[in-house]
Amino acid sequence: MPPQDRPRAPAELSAEPSAELRDIELLSRVPYGRLATSLHAMPFVAPARHVVSGDGNVLLRVHAGLECARSCVGSVVAYGADNLNSGATALWSVQCTGTAEIVEPTAAEVASFGPGPDQVDGEPFEPVYMRLRPRFVTVHTSGSTPHTSACTEERFTERSPIGGSVERSLRHAG
Repeated sequence: MPPQDRPRAPAELSAEPSAELRDIELLSRVPYGRLATSLHAMPFVAPARHVVSGDGNVLLRVHAGLECARSCVGSVVAYGADNLNSGATALWSVQCTGTAEIVEPTAAEVASFGPGPDQVDGEPFEPVYMRLRPRFVTVHTSGSTPHTSACTEERFTERSPIGGSVERSLRHAG
C-alpha cells in the first residue's frame, strides 16, 4: 500500500501540533456529549461520558441498557459535545465522526471517568466502554476562538442571522 493510502493514526495527522488533536482536545473541557448512531435503521442519540486519550482517540462510557453500544461496533458513529450552556463568551461545538469498538479499559482509564450514575432510566447503571477513532472532526465556534490553529485546513466564517459571526471548519483526519 502506498504511504499516502495507508490509514493514519490520529497522532500522525499533521507534522506540526495537530489541529485535529487540538480540536478533539476541546472535548476534555466538558464531561458529557451525545453519541449518534443508527438503531434498528433509525437515528439514535444517546448521552455519553467521554475521556480524550493522548493519541486523539475518544473513550466513551454509555449505559448498556440504552442498547446503542451493539449497533456502534464497527459502524460509523458521530460524537459531539459543546460548551453552549456554560455561560462562556467563547462558545464551541465539536463533532467527531469515525468508527467505534467496544473495549475493556484499563483501571486508569476507568478511574479517569469518575463515578458513574447510580441509575439510568430507572435501571442500575451498567457501563459499556467504546473507543471512537475519529476520521473527521468538525468544530463550530462563536465569539472568541477557544484555541488558535496554525493549519491551512478549510475554515470559513459565516455571518449569523442573529448578529455576530460563526467560524466553521472541516478537517479530514485520515
